[in-house]
Amino acid sequence: MRYQAALRPDCLNYSGLHATDYNGLVIPQRQYALVAYIKDAVGEFVENLRREIHPAHAHLPAHITVLPPRCLQGTETEAIALVEHVCRAANPFDVSLGDVENFMPKTPTVFIRVAFAAYRLRELHDQLNTGALEFNEQWPYMPHLTIAKVDTLEYAACALEIARRRWALFTLPRKVSIHQLTFVREGEDRDSWIDLASISLGENGVPSR
Repeated sequence: MRYQAALRPDCLNYSGLHATDYNGLVIPQRQYALVAYIKDAVGEFVENLRREIHPAHAHLPAHITVLPPRCLQGTETEAIALVEHVCRAANPFDVSLGDVENFMPKTPTVFIRVAFAAYRLRELHDQLNTGALEFNEQWPYMPHLTIAKVDTLEYAACALEIARRRWALFTLPRKVSIHQLTFVREGEDRDSWIDLASISLGENGVPSR
């Protein structure tokens, strides 16, 4: 699964910022993130809209980021164990989506804001941003469903208007279920991410890797 990491302002320059100096060689460290894939009608709408306004990222799945990209402060095993521990204590929940907004001028990103129950995602974010996953993020965490990060602010302004018109015509429920989180690792391609583990919320959640 490919995850569109560079769609949040706190991911703007994540690639190459963190590196290890080994005998004079700078070795970039892999980035990791935690996302909730959106696979319902809303997710299909976002993926179709992204295909229309930014075909270069048409392959990327709809998602809500819970932890933006970061280097680990421990091992992958420790990070996954932390996610499993937090997820077991959190019940699945629904969030409602609000208006189409943007992060301009910080970044040419267009997104749908999470309105009702956004606090549940913030709680998960704060509980998970510790230990092996702790990271000093550049901007405050704001739950949202990314539509696209385009190349210029001018293009983003056009994409914003298109997205608002399309979203206004969307007549299906604007509520999505958050019942599983997926831990992903940066691939060789800056736009590609590898699913490492998917963990369901709740006591009976069973991790799949």
